[in-house]
Amino acid sequence: MKAHDGLYIDGVWRPAGSRDVIEVVNPADEQVIGRVPAGGAADVDGAVRAARAALPGWAATPPAERAARLAALRDVLAARKDEIAATVTAELGSPLPFSQAVHASVPIAVAGSYAELAAAHSFEERVGNSTVLHEPVGVVAAITPWNYPLHQIVAKAAPALAAGCTIVLKPAEDTPLTAQLFAEAVHEAGLPAGVFNLVTGLGPVAGQALAEHPDVDMVSFTGSTAVGRRIGAVAGAAVKKVALELGGKSANVILPSADLARAVNVGVANVMANSGQTCSAWTRMLVHREQYAEAVELAATAAAKYGDRIGPVVNAKQQQRVRGYIEKGIAEGARPVAGGPEAPREKGYFVSPTVLADVTPGMTVAQEEIFGPVLSVLRYEDEDDALRIANGTVYGLAGAVWAGDESEAVAFARRMDTGQVDINGGRFNPLAPFGGYKQSGVGRELGAHGLAEYLQTKSLQF
Repeated sequence: MKAHDGLYIDGVWRPAGSRDVIEVVNPADEQVIGRVPAGGAADVDGAVRAARAALPGWAATPPAERAARLAALRDVLAARKDEIAATVTAELGSPLPFSQAVHASVPIAVAGSYAELAAAHSFEERVGNSTVLHEPVGVVAAITPWNYPLHQIVAKAAPALAAGCTIVLKPAEDTPLTAQLFAEAVHEAGLPAGVFNLVTGLGPVAGQALAEHPDVDMVSFTGSTAVGRRIGAVAGAAVKKVALELGGKSANVILPSADLARAVNVGVANVMANSGQTCSAWTRMLVHREQYAEAVELAATAAAKYGDRIGPVVNAKQQQRVRGYIEKGIAEGARPVAGGPEAPREKGYFVSPTVLADVTPGMTVAQEEIFGPVLSVLRYEDEDDALRIANGTVYGLAGAVWAGDESEAVAFARRMDTGQVDINGGRFNPLAPFGGYKQSGVGRELGAHGLAEYLQTKSLQF
C-alpha cells in the first residue's frame, strides 16, 4: 500500500502539525519503503478531542449496531487479506506464508469474535435488588507494538469498539503502514467519525502525550516491561485505568513421559516463529537430565532447518540486541549447538536460528527476554526442580507442558505462575484470555475477558 502523508482524525486524513516524518524500512533489504508523519502533542490533542466528542453517540449506539459495524470491519479486513499480508511482509520482514496464515488471518478471526460478543453480551444484569450496568470506560489510548502489528491493534480496538469506547491509536514506529491500512478499513466499514483515530509518531513524543492526556480514560499498552512501568506510572498519577501486556520468558517443560521428539520439534518451531519476536514464545526448554543430551541434539537439528525459512528481526538495533544476548550467553558458559552471534547475511537484519545448551537458571539468557530466534535448553533433576526453574523469572506470560498422560501435564500446569499454558501442543484459542502474571502485565486480552477490560460497572438500587 502507499503510505498516507496525514493522520486519520475525526474520520478524515489530515496533515500533521509538523513536517517531521518516520521512514519505514524493509528489514529484509534495508530499503526505505514509505514515510509517515511523526505526530506530536498537538496532533494527539486533536485526536483525543475527536474521540471525546464521538464518545456519547457511540456509547449510546445499541450493541447490535456496534456488532454490525464490527462485522463490516471484519469483512473489509477479509477482503483485503492479501494486501495486509504483503504490507506486514514489507515492513516487518515476515515471510509471506506466515504473514498470510497468522498476521492477516488471526486478526480477522478476532474481529469476528468481537462482532459476535458485542451482539450476545449482556450489558445489564440483575443482582438482588440492583441493576448492574456495564458501561464503556470512555476514551481509550491504544499503544501497540511492531511484532504482530495488525493483531495487536485488533486485540485492543475490537473489544473497545464492542464496549462502546472510542479510540486513539499510536502504533509502533516500525510498522505504521499496517496501522494506516486498518484505519482505511475502519473508514470503509462505516464507523462514525471520531470513533477511531490514528496518530503515527514516536513513543517518547506521541505515546507520552497520549498516556498523559487528561481526556484519556484508559491506556492499553503492549510492549516491553520497562516502557509498561513508565506508562503505568504516568497513568497512575491521573488514576487512569491501564491494561498492560508486557514481556515474557516462557518455559517449555518436557516431562520424562512425553514424546520427546515431538515436544522438542514443536518447541523449536514455537521459538522460531516470527523470527522469535513473540512475547509468549517458549524460549526456555526444560528437559530431564537423563533426556537432556538427546533433546539438545534434536533441538540443534530442528533449528538448523530454519536457516533460510525465517525472516529478519525488525531493525538494526534489534539485530544488535539479539546478537549481544547470544554473545553474553556464550560468555556466561552456554554452549551454542546451532547458530551463533554471527550475522548469516550481509544484507538485512537477519539473526541465525540459535540453540544454546548448558544454560543454567541464573544466566542472563535464561532470565531476560531476548525477542529473537534464540532457544535456551536447561536441565532439571525432578518435577519440583522443573517447577522451581519454570517459575524462577520475573515473568509469567505463557508456557507449555508435555507429558505422556494429559492429566500429568495439567497437574504440573496448575502449579505454574503464568497466564496461559499449552498442554501437549494445544492450539491457540482466540476466545481464551491472554495476559500474564507478575511483571508480564495487568489485565487480559481476547474473548469475553478482553471485552470486560473496556467496561466499568454502575449499580442501580431499587
